[in-house]
Amino acid sequence: MKNTNESLMKRREAAVPRGVGQIHPIFAETAKNVTVIDVEGREFIDFAGGIAVLNTGHLHPKVIAAVQAQLGKLTHTCFQVLAYEPYVELCEKINAKVPGDFVKKTLLVTTGSEAVENAVKIARAATGRAGVIAFTGAYHGRTMMTLGLTGKVAPYSAGMGLMPGGIFRAQYPCELHGVSSDDAIASIERIFKNDAEPKDIAAIIIEPVQGEGGFYVAPKAFMQRLRALCDQHGILLIADEVQTGAGRTGTFFAMEQMGVSADLTTFAKSIAGGFPIAGVCGKAEYMDAIAPGGLGGTYAGNPISCVAALAVMEVFEEENLLERCKIVGERLVSGLKAIQAKHRVIGEVRALGAMIAVELFEGGDPHKPAAALVGQVVAKARDKGLILLSCGTYGNVLRVLVPLTAEDALLDKGMAIIAECFDELA
Repeated sequence: MKNTNESLMKRREAAVPRGVGQIHPIFAETAKNVTVIDVEGREFIDFAGGIAVLNTGHLHPKVIAAVQAQLGKLTHTCFQVLAYEPYVELCEKINAKVPGDFVKKTLLVTTGSEAVENAVKIARAATGRAGVIAFTGAYHGRTMMTLGLTGKVAPYSAGMGLMPGGIFRAQYPCELHGVSSDDAIASIERIFKNDAEPKDIAAIIIEPVQGEGGFYVAPKAFMQRLRALCDQHGILLIADEVQTGAGRTGTFFAMEQMGVSADLTTFAKSIAGGFPIAGVCGKAEYMDAIAPGGLGGTYAGNPISCVAALAVMEVFEEENLLERCKIVGERLVSGLKAIQAKHRVIGEVRALGAMIAVELFEGGDPHKPAAALVGQVVAKARDKGLILLSCGTYGNVLRVLVPLTAEDALLDKGMAIIAECFDELA
């Protein structure tokens, strides 16, 4: 008997813990570039991209060829036991791409959470301090330390008790919701006055564009003030580019558009086109603060993922994907703003490159997030053959993370489905 989505969901419910969420009750069978076919043979346009992992699309031929070639050589040695060139070559290329006019070194790991954990370890070792400041609406991962940094309790840390201490929460600037850059800086100063001296803070960690928080873009002027504040107090600035990195915002790293550089940068997701790899890149003097053996992991910087990442970088160059990112972003934002003009419930359409969000409010009132409508739009779009995601502190934001390799015809088809959903629901 052939599997169906329903039969597989029943097996999943019996075998997999309920804490592993699933946005769409669909089981994928095959995929190519921007389309996915489920186990029942139905085709979907993928505007989710595996949550910002597939900037180069599903099964990019160059990435797959690199992986197939590496499979004939070796798949694992543990880099800390027997090294291999792709790890070193990838670190060299990342060092060259991460913004900052200083000598850099890169650590490779496996997941975004692991990258953030290691960035905090490095900052603590480099400064001799323990505290970390993170922001409201932040998402940095699901491990214990990163859950402490993440600014959303439900569902991520609900029922788990208190997270690790020494973490302090500042306000993320967002004019739409009444938080100015002045307010955000003042919230850090309040931490210094009320909670911890600057000399006790090892790092401030920030997403240049918030991911799960709702795709809010940090103002360039704020980021420059944050950099100056860190310099004043000897605090390391960590840019979490797990979601923004690998070209999603129109530059390979979003910090390239902020006018300043971070001391440490985390990356993951799209860097290897669907293969698991992540890392931390930073000033060499900070990266070397931990003694041999203090960094690494059994699977960290796996050779398969390393060659996939090297291939992704070649694809960006050969297919001019950074320029394509801007074109994709402009095309989608234009279409979404046309929908916004017809539907007052759409309070804001925002984007940096092709990292695009649509925030919904009941009656257009920014104090009334329309989370239920977002859920309805996501479900109806799926029924029409389009995979979308939601995000935001209140779940009232639609997010678009379509592969940058998407053809114009599929972009337009996806936009037409979104328009239909709003016409039918809003």
